[in-house]
Amino acid sequence: MARTISIGGQDFETIRVNDYFYIDKTDFIRQWWENGDSVTLLTRPRRFGKTLNMSMVEQFFSLDYAGRSDLFIGLSIWEEEKYRNLQGTYPVLFVSFADVKEDSFSQMRATICQIIEDTYSRFRFLLKGDLLSENEKKAFEAVSFDMENSQAGFSLKRLSSYLSRYYGKKVIILLDEYDTPMQEAYVNGYWEEAACFMRSLFNSTFKTNRYLERALMTGITRVSRESIFSDFNNPEIITTTSEKYEECFGFTEEEVFTSLEEYGLSEKKEEVKTWYDGFTFGTKTDIYNPWSIINYLNKKKVGIYWANTSSNSLAGKLIREGSRALKQDFETLLQGGCIHTELDEQIVYDQMSADEQAIWSLLLASGYLKVAGFEGKNEMSYDGEKGMLIKPVYKLILTNLEVRQMFQSMVKGWFRETRSNYNQFVEALLMGHEEAMNEYMNAMAEEIFSSFDTGKRPSRSEPERFYHGFVLGLIVTLQGRYAITSNRESGFGRYDVMLEPKEPGDDAMILEFKVFKPGKEVDLEETAAEALAQIEEKNYAAALQAKGIPAERIRKYGFAFEGKQVLIRGRG
Repeated sequence: MARTISIGGQDFETIRVNDYFYIDKTDFIRQWWENGDSVTLLTRPRRFGKTLNMSMVEQFFSLDYAGRSDLFIGLSIWEEEKYRNLQGTYPVLFVSFADVKEDSFSQMRATICQIIEDTYSRFRFLLKGDLLSENEKKAFEAVSFDMENSQAGFSLKRLSSYLSRYYGKKVIILLDEYDTPMQEAYVNGYWEEAACFMRSLFNSTFKTNRYLERALMTGITRVSRESIFSDFNNPEIITTTSEKYEECFGFTEEEVFTSLEEYGLSEKKEEVKTWYDGFTFGTKTDIYNPWSIINYLNKKKVGIYWANTSSNSLAGKLIREGSRALKQDFETLLQGGCIHTELDEQIVYDQMSADEQAIWSLLLASGYLKVAGFEGKNEMSYDGEKGMLIKPVYKLILTNLEVRQMFQSMVKGWFRETRSNYNQFVEALLMGHEEAMNEYMNAMAEEIFSSFDTGKRPSRSEPERFYHGFVLGLIVTLQGRYAITSNRESGFGRYDVMLEPKEPGDDAMILEFKVFKPGKEVDLEETAAEALAQIEEKNYAAALQAKGIPAERIRKYGFAFEGKQVLIRGRG
């Protein structure tokens, strides 16, 4: 009989006691322990079993679970006697920052301090007797949600000291979702304050803590050393491209197919592979996201499960507000292509808006992209002739069909507040109704124009940024009917947008966007005319005619922008 599936279960004890569906990942304990690294920072996308594995590690090592062999009997870690003897023998501090999602630094700091206070409350028995001095007892009692930054910085180190003296053993510290506060700090504009606070806490807890036996930190991204690890002894950093622990998070294809058989879904293997396969960790390919697979086993139908589990706001914000080049690369990804870029797996959040490589690094770490190969060597090399280091160039593609569907929904969401106008504009475009195109485009631009601009660039850049977002909307909306490209070579120049019909009965279209220049043009009519003239002069229709589309089936439109006002004029 198939086991019960617990959706969202992250407590190892609950899953094991109730015999809920579980795939054995306890070999991670053996690998981690035998590697002997003092501090391990391990990154994986969200919903990849990080919290469940941390719960597993806590309950294996913690003295609070001494004698709980029932949790591990029948699992791989229990096969070796030395690990059976190791279970339940260490004091463990397990802290999670998963819920630190605040709008301001003061709220973030208070929430983290409250988490630390709650952690202390589990060990109030330390206040009894003479283990702690009177000053130490006062320091213990002073830990609260409104304690000073300096107190917070040393709090986990102090608690490690107390526990180490009480049990006569050094302490294992587990910190889950360490980077959640940093992502929120970036999104909400208090990065510098947050980085300073976290740097102090991490330095004290993980570098200068002589009561520390081992530490394990998990998160989605590898936040740069300069940001919060500048005072750190080098931790062992495991990213999605590292070979260590490559099968310990996520489900392998063998594990997925075995699970499908357990639930009578063997005939669905190809469907599941099409939708959910695609993650790669280290050299291990064909890794599946556990959340998607568990939901599929439970509901027995495909759907966007993983991509809808938490906010994609950061990814959406970075792409929506990104430059022309970034949006064009994203066009390529949405249409099944690959992009080529250098990457640095360290995420420098405060440089994100100025460094597009950092955006691709973030999307790779978050699981939205995967490495499909390399141009040249797949590691750093040195060019002796040029006297410089050569970084590998990654080939990146969207991870799988579920991710592509998620991004398509995200792009549609950009136009949600003006959906009626957007849909009617598209309908007017397809029908060639110029007057209606003008009406609906102006209504749409008035409502959402500024959402495509960061506010950090001059307003004159807004039309360009809007139009690339608009092109992505067309790609998602019309992908079944048109092949849509932008800023590609044709004739004697680079057209803005080209819609190539997939069916012989549809017209092709070329769209050219221009911003009104008061010193050169009288009004928007002249600007639109200039756009149309450029289409003709540069012979942008050449690429379409080369594919056999006759000139009379190619429509041309000039879009003229002045602020949020748009004028469209057509020809052909």
